[in-house]
Amino acid sequence: MNTLSDFGRDVEYHFARGLRAYLARVAHAAGVGFESCSLDFGLPSSAYVALDRTRRDRPDEDLALVWDEVHGWAAVAEPACGGAAEVLAYLGGNDVLPSPSVVARFLDALDDAGPECPPVFRTAGHHEDLVGRLPVTGPEGLLRPSSPAW
Repeated sequence: MNTLSDFGRDVEYHFARGLRAYLARVAHAAGVGFESCSLDFGLPSSAYVALDRTRRDRPDEDLALVWDEVHGWAAVAEPACGGAAEVLAYLGGNDVLPSPSVVARFLDALDDAGPECPPVFRTAGHHEDLVGRLPVTGPEGLLRPSSPAW
C-alpha cells in the first residue's frame, strides 16, 4: 500500500482540516478572523470563537461562540474579570454542523431566547460521519467525498 492511499483514509486528519476550515468560515460569518478561534480535538472535539460584540443587557461581558460535536453551537457570556462562562442560548435545530450563515443569524437573533437545554445531536467520536460534511481543503480533498460548498 502506498502513502497516498493511507493518506486518503486518515479520517482524523481530514476531520481536523475540515473542522478548521468550517470554523474559519463560521468566524468570518460572525465578523471575526480565524485568529479569534481555538480548537480542541479531544473527545468531544470542540471549538471557541471570541466575538467583537456584547449583548445590550450585558455590556460588561464578552460574547463568544462555543461548539462541540455533541451539542453543536452555543452563545456564551464571559465575565470581563474572569470566571466561568455562562451559556446564554443553544442554537439547537437539527444539525451539529449548520452552515456559517445559520450560525451568524443565531447571533443576530440572540436577544430572542434560544433553547435552554443543550441539544444532543450525536455521541463524541466516530468522526467519519462528520468528515464528509466538512469543507474540503487542499489537494488532498480529491481523496475524499465532496462536501458542502459553504
